[in-house]
Amino acid sequence: MTGTTVGLLIVIIAYLVMMVTIGIVYSKKNKNVSDFYLGGRKLGPIVTAMSAEASDMSSWLLMGLPGLAYLCGIAEAGWTAIGLAIGTYLNWLIVAKRLRRYSVKAGNAITLPEFFSNRYRDKSHALLAISAIIIVIFFVPYTASGFAACGKLFSTLFGVSYLPAMIVSAVIIVAYTSLGGFLAASTTDLIQSIVMTAALVIVVIFGIRTAGGIGAVAENAASLEGYITMFASHNAADGTSTPYSLLTIVSTLAWGLGYFGMPHILLRFMGIENEEKLKTSRRIASVWVVISMAIAILIGIIGYSMSKAGAIDVLEGSSQAETLIIKVAMLLSNHGILAIVMAGLILAGILACTMSTSDSQLLAASSSVSQNLLHDCFHINLSQKASMVMARVTVIIIAVISVILAQDPNSSVFKIVSFAWAGFGAAFGPVMLFALFWKRSNRNGALAGMIVGGVMVFVWKFLVAPMGGIWAIYELLPAFICASISIVVVSLVTAPPSKEIVKEFESI
Repeated sequence: MTGTTVGLLIVIIAYLVMMVTIGIVYSKKNKNVSDFYLGGRKLGPIVTAMSAEASDMSSWLLMGLPGLAYLCGIAEAGWTAIGLAIGTYLNWLIVAKRLRRYSVKAGNAITLPEFFSNRYRDKSHALLAISAIIIVIFFVPYTASGFAACGKLFSTLFGVSYLPAMIVSAVIIVAYTSLGGFLAASTTDLIQSIVMTAALVIVVIFGIRTAGGIGAVAENAASLEGYITMFASHNAADGTSTPYSLLTIVSTLAWGLGYFGMPHILLRFMGIENEEKLKTSRRIASVWVVISMAIAILIGIIGYSMSKAGAIDVLEGSSQAETLIIKVAMLLSNHGILAIVMAGLILAGILACTMSTSDSQLLAASSSVSQNLLHDCFHINLSQKASMVMARVTVIIIAVISVILAQDPNSSVFKIVSFAWAGFGAAFGPVMLFALFWKRSNRNGALAGMIVGGVMVFVWKFLVAPMGGIWAIYELLPAFICASISIVVVSLVTAPPSKEIVKEFESI
């Protein structure tokens, strides 16, 4: 192991030790299950904003998005980023305050399934059970994508086998999450968002310099067919381009719809201490998201020029392209001690992206199993101490399943995240919006929308989209529309909600 590698390892280990320490510190503040899963609703505006967005971005911000731009140009990555930016702002604007208020009013719900169940007074617990199962179904592969990103990082960096590298990463994430719960996850997310931002800036500055300046970057990008236009996608394999139709643009923008159904983001809205401070959170979150995604796309474009200049190898295929930022960090580390520290910060940023999302997903999935299924549905009553133990054990079990699913080193982080994002967006997004804004919606409509949205994601992804042509669109858009229609139709043809439910809705 070279001196450079040792230096990078020291920086990364110091970062990981700090994360686990935070978990240990906050483990003493978790007095009950509510504290573990929602932090007692004590988050400040800055922590709320940055933890929500850090948990949102995941490893695709520093790996998936730059890799996509590197291979295909700015169209798909750009429209995806625009959709996400709009979705972020609207989610904070129309959902955050109302959900914070309503979740307290509806039986002080501490999880998303519990909110749906309490909102519609579902005594059968069908909403609770189905939503909890959906969370586990889509969060396990989502978490697996994060573990895979960490495995790729350490495998590429230190030349070790992918599997043990991935497992060690998973153990670190599980350690501080199972110890500190929601408060630890939110606090580490704030730190991780800062580290991500620093990593993005360092890569851009070093990359432009290495590629020969901003002029060379622009010239190289312009030389590729369909690379720097928002209305065509570059084909790296043969150097041609494919037109980006209006339908494709709309379906790509539909990424923004996913925000309305993301449990790990919505929980941040529920956990803020003062709903009046959400305006501050919204501004911070929206600005950070726009800037960070724009820089991530720019990194992909710069990466192509670095390859052309011979600074890094040409990266082929999505799996290789997603290691772009790791290649840049390794190149930077060859320029002295300060460069090693900065390179270590970049690599820590990749870990930050992954860990900030994985910890939140583990908590959401754990709460669905231990709190919603075991306690609420099956009425397994445990003491506070036993409930805390069960919550932590559930985190570990879900992590183990995710590790098993992440064994393939060739899996694409962007593609896995894309599918899981569609699943949550379609299954929960319409239900959340109608629950908050349509008082005529009822339990049957919510249940129908949840099931139709979740099932349609699978149907469109694996049966309809492969037909090609106009059918080859992002599965979130058709699934979201079908779920919304189901909620409206079923709610109107079944009995209206009770006066008690309507009165509570109107009070919000």
